[in-house]
Amino acid sequence: MALRDQLRILVVDDMSTSRGLIMQALDSMGVLQVSYAIDGPGALAALEKSPVHLVISDFNMPGMDGLQLLQALRANPRSRGIGFILITGRADREIIEGGRKLGMNNYLHKPFTPTDLRSCIEAVVGRL
Repeated sequence: MALRDQLRILVVDDMSTSRGLIMQALDSMGVLQVSYAIDGPGALAALEKSPVHLVISDFNMPGMDGLQLLQALRANPRSRGIGFILITGRADREIIEGGRKLGMNNYLHKPFTPTDLRSCIEAVVGRL
C-alpha cells in the first residue's frame, strides 16, 4: 500500500479558497484522507477526535496563528510527533526561525504550485 493511501492530513486555514486549493492539490496527488479546520482551536479539537500524521497550516489566522498552533501541538505529548508544515505569504526570517525553534518540519511560501506542495510534503513524510 502506497504512503499516500495511508497518510492522514489536517489542513488548517481560515480562508476557504486557500483551504480548497490545498485540498484539491492533495486530492490530485491521491491523498484522500484529508480533513480541515478553519482555525487553531478547531484544529486542536479535531486532532483530539481523529489524530493525523501531518498538519498543513496557514500562518496568518485570527485568534491563534500557525506558530501558536504549532506550539500547542508540541506542548501536548499526544500531538508532539505530528509533522507540521507552515504556509505563509510572509516568509520573514523571524517567522521561519520561530517555526524551526518550535519544531516545524517544513514551510511553503505563497503563492505555490501543487508541485511545490508535493515536494514540501515529501521532504517531511517521504515519497508519496
